[in-house]
Amino acid sequence: MKIAFCLLLCAALLLPSSGVLAAVSDRTAEDYSPALYQLAEERGFKIGICLSPNQLRDSNYLNFLTTQFNTTTCTNEMKAYSLLDQRASRNSEDGMPRMNWSTADRMVSWARDFGVGVRGHVLTWDAYMTPWFFHEGYDEKKPIASREVLLARMESYITQTITHFEEKFPGTVYCWDVVNEAMGDSPSEYKAGDLRHLRTKRNGAPNPFYEYVGSDYVEYSFLYARNAVEALGADIRLFYNDYNMVYNDKRTAAKYLVESINSFAQDAEGNNRKLIDGIGMQGYLGGYGVQQGCLSNDLITNTRQSIEAYDVLGMEVHITEMALRNYEEARLDDHAAFYGKMFDMLAKVNQELGHNALTCVTIWGVSDVTPNAWNEYTWKLNGTWAGILTEKGQIKTSFDAMYDALAE
Repeated sequence: MKIAFCLLLCAALLLPSSGVLAAVSDRTAEDYSPALYQLAEERGFKIGICLSPNQLRDSNYLNFLTTQFNTTTCTNEMKAYSLLDQRASRNSEDGMPRMNWSTADRMVSWARDFGVGVRGHVLTWDAYMTPWFFHEGYDEKKPIASREVLLARMESYITQTITHFEEKFPGTVYCWDVVNEAMGDSPSEYKAGDLRHLRTKRNGAPNPFYEYVGSDYVEYSFLYARNAVEALGADIRLFYNDYNMVYNDKRTAAKYLVESINSFAQDAEGNNRKLIDGIGMQGYLGGYGVQQGCLSNDLITNTRQSIEAYDVLGMEVHITEMALRNYEEARLDDHAAFYGKMFDMLAKVNQELGHNALTCVTIWGVSDVTPNAWNEYTWKLNGTWAGILTEKGQIKTSFDAMYDALAE
């Protein structure tokens, strides 16, 4: 009886009776040849997935990354709030900030050893920024430091960070998101008349860079980054990165922001210096936490139009944090089909434009996420059933659809 019951149970588990089983590919990471990144390279762009410190211990995830992708982005570990060291900054002899590189170095070292490029993310971002950075003596009990001091700290931080990774891991960090999410979403978040829509507030709280440094902090960030790259003689591309960049409001504001950045500084002959190379479109597409708005063909159309719009500005384009959202298990097949349609468009865009405008796609919503109170932000941001892997790390048919679109 026990043997018969076990046989019946195993047979039931193998039947494709649920969306989860139907969504799992019948291929392993080694079965895709040529690799996905080789197909993408033929289309003119790199392709990657994000990487967290915990995933450095996940052999299945790392195998998937190294066999199929050629670029990655550290999720949080190269951001200022992760790198800045308050005690060391307080004790620095020159008064400039100091960093703890240990975790980021471990991740970039792994990428270098396995031949995976790294998108540097991010140098200047108001969200979660350590408040003590803006105070005299790096002490929140003391007054806010002067604009001149804060600009010097920004220059030092940006220069040290770009220099550290280039000198320690030459050529591995091939680009940086210099500034992240600096454009507001509504008139309540930016000053009237500012065509760049630079955010003065985030969720009702002041943007400390705007408030303490000034309305030109974005331009200064790019100036310092460009100076650092040129001093190193390195081939490192500099990007502005933001969400909702596939929509008209931010596309329009981005035009004025790019123009402002690239007219901010002049060379010895009085010519404008090109401080920014490209636009990063984060690519969280669909409703936030709800199915409405997900899997819409308009998202593909908007993405294509945005690539064209930024290309007209002379910008190369990265899709930096792609998550094709889906919150319904019953629509897993629709989600896979949507991935196929999106990558069918991405596979053709450079050829149709006549040059490589799109140069990188990085997927952020890599794995499915079960909704829980403790990870509400993650599943709402990326989509519950929106991964190219299941929660257990199995390759899904959404990955197959992406692969097949690039292989055609």
